[in-house]
Amino acid sequence: MEKKQLAKSVLKVSHLTGSFLLRSGKTSNEYFDKYQFESRPELLKAIADHMIPLLPKDFDLLGAMEMGGLPIATAIALQTGKEMVFIRKKSKEYGTCKFAEGPGLKGKKICMIEDVITTGGQVVLSTAMLREQGAEITDVMCVIDRSEGDHSRLENGGLKLHSLFTMEELKAHQ
Repeated sequence: MEKKQLAKSVLKVSHLTGSFLLRSGKTSNEYFDKYQFESRPELLKAIADHMIPLLPKDFDLLGAMEMGGLPIATAIALQTGKEMVFIRKKSKEYGTCKFAEGPGLKGKKICMIEDVITTGGQVVLSTAMLREQGAEITDVMCVIDRSEGDHSRLENGGLKLHSLFTMEELKAHQ
């Protein structure tokens, strides 16, 4: 699927209009439901196809942020053969009590994968926790960058953002 067609398809299934209460407490007349594109295999495959060339050249693991990063990273892993680490927002309170599941982290270079990034706050927090366990992380990839160009939080966390689309690019295909 061409990138322009992918943008149109993602926007078509995910951009909703109406009255929506946002996490911030504000009300909006539009909402972007990212799970609509993440739940469609044909779009996940096309997203992975377009994200793979953007991956850094030298890394060991894909870091999949819960919950939206998991399907994206899985689609990329299936095509590249790269192993993944599943990253929770907080540690489990039972079993292994881990916040990251999968291969060992010590000495591994991880490319973080997210669906949508606005401020990057959760990525920065999770990255700090992974670094405490010996992982090296410099790159974050996302399908949609909603930051409107403000990557300061990520940059202050030593992270470089690579995005497939900005929200403005998607909306240009309405």
